Amino acid sequence: MSGRYPALRPYARGEVIAMTAAESVVFDQRAIEELGVPQPVLMENAGRSAALVLDELYPTGRIVGVIGTGNNGGDALVMLRTLQTWGRDVYGVLVADRTTEEQLLHDWPVPLTLDSDLDEEDWAGLLGSAAVLVDGVLGTGADGAPRERQTRAIELMNRTGCPVVAVDVPSGIDPTTGSVPGVAVHADVTVSFGASKIGCLLQPARSFVGRLVTVEIAFPPHRKGDSEALVVTPAWAHARVPIRTGDTHKKAVGSVSVVAGQIGMAGAALLAGRAAFRSGVGLLRICTAPENRVIVQSEIPEAIWVDASDPIALGDALEQSDAVAVGPGLGTDAAALGVLERIAHGPAIPTILDADALNIAATGSFDLAEFAAGRPVLITPHRGEVSRLLSEAGKGDTPTIARVTAALFGCAVLLKGAPSVVAALDCAVLIDSQTSTDLAVAGMGDALTGACAAFLAQGLSPQEAGALGLFFTGRAAHIAGRGAGLVPSDVIRWIPEALLETTTAVSELELPFVIFDTDPLS
Repeated sequence: MSGRYPALRPYARGEVIAMTAAESVVFDQRAIEELGVPQPVLMENAGRSAALVLDELYPTGRIVGVIGTGNNGGDALVMLRTLQTWGRDVYGVLVADRTTEEQLLHDWPVPLTLDSDLDEEDWAGLLGSAAVLVDGVLGTGADGAPRERQTRAIELMNRTGCPVVAVDVPSGIDPTTGSVPGVAVHADVTVSFGASKIGCLLQPARSFVGRLVTVEIAFPPHRKGDSEALVVTPAWAHARVPIRTGDTHKKAVGSVSVVAGQIGMAGAALLAGRAAFRSGVGLLRICTAPENRVIVQSEIPEAIWVDASDPIALGDALEQSDAVAVGPGLGTDAAALGVLERIAHGPAIPTILDADALNIAATGSFDLAEFAAGRPVLITPHRGEVSRLLSEAGKGDTPTIARVTAALFGCAVLLKGAPSVVAALDCAVLIDSQTSTDLAVAGMGDALTGACAAFLAQGLSPQEAGALGLFFTGRAAHIAGRGAGLVPSDVIRWIPEALLETTTAVSELELPFVIFDTDPLS
């Protein structure tokens, strides 16, 4: 498939964790205090690695660094010194109470000036002379909106239109929540150290991060408990795709019932059913209103049609299924509630609740926690649906809301967004890496539900099924490559190709210390 489809992203050398600011501090302390890795060594490795990334991506022209306090500013100073030793033209502006005779410069004559010595014209001339800027103003220790001094520097950097390489995080974003409480640097590349900061993967900060490159700098190996979040990379996803044996048959690779589509909403059932088939399920039943029978059997002749209004027929379908997906276009009337109740009293098979199933639960007429107590369950709400499900409107960053919802209802939660995340009890939150604004189209959620149901029916846990559904529908969207004109049918068509890709992601950065490399948000 090489040359036919866009390169597989993101590149990841192994398991990729995403850390909060607090987790990063603890990890740093463990390296320094428990394992005896000197802090200057970490700073030297960070600055040198970031310099190599910058030199690879921007090999010519002047480099101007804008440098703040603490380790973040120190990393930027090491970058400038290193680049100067390689013959690059560098200059630094200190937006902090630092001395121009920094020990980190190792006696190299890196030209530095204090921002207080520059007027608007000086700033404009200096930044305008750069081919690339280094953002070392604020790091992971920053809290709240930048202060006046830093705000001025950030605004001036953003006005230049010059490429920006940010050190660890773009200045002004919250490294834990992904919020942007004031101004923030619009980086073209962000080089993070040891692990990506979870805020860099979340909106709105993700739009400020650009290309995200994570580098190894002599930290110890990650161990369980270092972070509460993992990134769903190509290697992670493909390692969990169900493998078919040579003597398999349709019933051995999963049977799904899709309960969806009230009168006039057959399209939702069709999209979910097609996605389930394309994601590898062996046998599909579409349980829908009798008025939809002709449409369903005409459009998906491979599926078995079931009258959802017939309790006996619905019960038989569930008895013969490995998983059930409930909700797309189901409606919220008494008939839809009756269907939900029959499923609740039926066999305790793995279940996905989406769309109208969640809307019914939000009214209080269907006990979601009680339902999830008796079977494996994945729910797939967006933020609005979560707000209706929770007594308090869903506030906070996406991983936190997903964790709270999972704990409240005792089930796995696929919280849709940019990016989407999947939370489950006592598990790390899984963060999708295939986010694309092209997926913001009506019906895409129905396709996602069908894909997740297929993986659930093939034996994966609800959290894993949700993560694989996100990854492979997202990857199919990239392969389809239709931009804003993408529709769910395009995505469904390309799911098999996404499943057949090799797990080898690529990074144009031929640098052995790069452990994660992902494109800007598209």
